[in-house]
Formats: sequence, C-alpha cells, structure tokens
Amino acid sequence: MDDSQIHIPDSFTHLFVKPHQPVPRHRAAEIARRFEVCDDMASALVPRAQELQFKLGITEADVIDKLLESLLPLAQGPDAVLSEPEARWVVCHLAEQLGWLEHLSPELRALAP
Repeated sequence: MDDSQIHIPDSFTHLFVKPHQPVPRHRAAEIARRFEVCDDMASALVPRAQELQFKLGITEADVIDKLLESLLPLAQGPDAVLSEPEARWVVCHLAEQLGWLEHLSPELRALAP
C-alpha cells in the first residue's frame, strides 16, 4: 500500500475500498492509522476473551458474539471510536489470534483474513 514497514492485511484494506477500485494513495496513511488502532484493540481484547470463556464457561463462538456486541456501540454516533466494519474486523482478528476462526459466524468468516 505504501512504503511503511507495517503490513496491513488485505482483509483490513478492503474495508476502505469499493469493489474493483484501487486504494487511493492519499488514504493510505489514514488506513494505516486505523489499522494500528484496530490491531491494538484486537490484541488488547485477547486476555478479555480468554477470561470471558473461563469465567462464564461459554463457547468460543459465544465469546466472539459477546465481544462483538460490546464493540458495536463504539461504532455509533458522532464520537464513534470504530466504524461498524472495523468493529467486525477487530473481532475477526481477535479470533485469528486465538485460533478461533472456525468459530466465526458465516457473516464474520467472510471478513476474516
């Protein structure tokens, strides 16, 4: 995408690109900035996901659903921390980090790396 040393997965870049359109160069820095926020959030949620599963005794799929439910409100309103597609990507990236990709819903699986 640009000359930075950050590798931004295609699954994330696609959140910002209309089908069959190239990534605009002037947006590359913004996409990289948003990726860092989302990547950091997914990594920070890994211990929380493990804690939820252990304390509540729920399945990986249920943990994923609960975390998505908690992130979606952050994608609402003028002060939104994430966009809705970013919130969904964060949950997919979290599942990837935990080795839980097979527990994603079909809707989320389509966003997974």
